Amino acid sequence: MTKIQLMIVDDHAIVREGLRLLLSEEMEIEVVGEASNGREAVLRAEKLLPQVILMDLVMPEMDGIAATQAIRQNFPSCQVIVLTSFAEDQRVPDAIQAGAIGYLLKDVLKGDLLSAIQAAARGEPTLHPEAQRQLMRQMTQPIPQNLLGALTEREMDVLRLIARGQSNKEIAGSLHLTEGTVKGYVSTILGKLQVADRTQAALYAVKHGVE
Repeated sequence: MTKIQLMIVDDHAIVREGLRLLLSEEMEIEVVGEASNGREAVLRAEKLLPQVILMDLVMPEMDGIAATQAIRQNFPSCQVIVLTSFAEDQRVPDAIQAGAIGYLLKDVLKGDLLSAIQAAARGEPTLHPEAQRQLMRQMTQPIPQNLLGALTEREMDVLRLIARGQSNKEIAGSLHLTEGTVKGYVSTILGKLQVADRTQAALYAVKHGVE
């Protein structure tokens, strides 16, 4: 039987030791190496080229997401399973986007961990139910609305000049308005764009292609 070569990455020695002892009982798995941070994981992966890597997320020097991305880019034969205590909204999609094939929490049962390792070796994904919920929540969030449609043509004229860095006085001269009128337009624009000041309004305008 060809054994699955596995590397364990975690900044806590007791976690690495526990996983090594747990997995060394399995005939089909061989723990070929360990790393205590993301940077070390990348270096060890280059040397060992394990089939599967169990990757913690929160570590010094380089976190698990950055390490996963580096490993998957440089050593695509290495499959990464995130094994972490965290299932916060952004960590899950960030890890998947970085190239992780699995996302498990550290309360995972031994049988489920073994199944995930075997699946990863076959190139098949495994997600903890909570990680699945977080991904679904991300996918079903409403797309941010482009608020420019709420502006009138004159307000768009004012916004263009704000984006060009003009002051209220300069805008008044450019559009043949009083400074007080411009001030009123600016206030309305900030409210409609849901921003706090004219700098944020200018950034919003640039981001959405207002010229």
